[in-house]
Amino acid sequence: MLEIAGLSPDEESVYALLVASGRAGAADLAERGGLPVARMDDVLESLTAKGLASPTDGTPRLYQAAPPDVALLPRLKRSADALDLAQHEAARLIESYRDTMRRRDAGQLLEVITGAEALRQHLRQIQTSVREEMLWFCKAQYVAMPSGSNTEEFEALARGVRYRVLYEKAFFDDEGAVDNVVAGVRAGEVARAVPQLPLRLAVADRAVAVFPLVAGGPHGSPEEPTTALVRDSNLLAALIALFERYWEDAVPLDVDDTGELSGTDGPGAPDALAPTDRRLLSLLVAGVADKAIASQMQLSRRTVQRRIQSMMERAHAETRMQLAWQAARRGWL
Repeated sequence: MLEIAGLSPDEESVYALLVASGRAGAADLAERGGLPVARMDDVLESLTAKGLASPTDGTPRLYQAAPPDVALLPRLKRSADALDLAQHEAARLIESYRDTMRRRDAGQLLEVITGAEALRQHLRQIQTSVREEMLWFCKAQYVAMPSGSNTEEFEALARGVRYRVLYEKAFFDDEGAVDNVVAGVRAGEVARAVPQLPLRLAVADRAVAVFPLVAGGPHGSPEEPTTALVRDSNLLAALIALFERYWEDAVPLDVDDTGELSGTDGPGAPDALAPTDRRLLSLLVAGVADKAIASQMQLSRRTVQRRIQSMMERAHAETRMQLAWQAARRGWL
């Protein structure tokens, strides 16, 4: 057990005998430890050189153990530090090797996955191993994983993985889709909606992505999907940038206390505001002061401010400038 501290099995055994004995001679220790006296002399000499034992000056010579906290802990710390450095260097060499292989062999960058079952297994695998964040584009009509069957997401959320998921509007027409999204949001998923998505996409820890090469139909279709798994590369960086661009323009999905899901229409949803709020917002964006807005709309100034605050909360805006920006994106003006 103490090999990491630089002790051989015999040295560890004899040191334990010294710790339990207080003081003992080589002959006594050899008998108790089941070692020849000559071998015991060598072990005691080695322990003394390592600072783990010290002999007396008398005759016969006796040995006593150095305190473990003084003799062992510093050695263990040095060994642990050396192990950390070795692991860091090994990780650097592994990454260097992978980088070299990626440059020489495109197969290290992109793996082709054929068929819905193989795709399903890969999606489950990357979610099982993800540590920090999953990014998703969810389009209508599943190909490999029907809505509600992705139990790996809930397991990952439970261990602290962040999920950012973008749904296109047509996704919510699938049977049971709304209920499944509500369950995901309640479990911690951060969800947004857009009118349409360009492709299906899953990205794990910004290190690996799965996306279609040749589109296939939903499960049961005679057409099987051909999908790509891509690792660290310019292509992966482009896919992540594509996700972030759509994420910026998407509308957050909220679940109220009754379980109702709002925001599924995505940006530009018609009649997103009541007529009164729409007029108030138009005046606000035009630069009209609260007092003047209240006068024109025959409302109290406090009511105007309350309505503005409500719209800011609805748009997830922290400032009025952000509210104006969100209003333009959502088609509120």
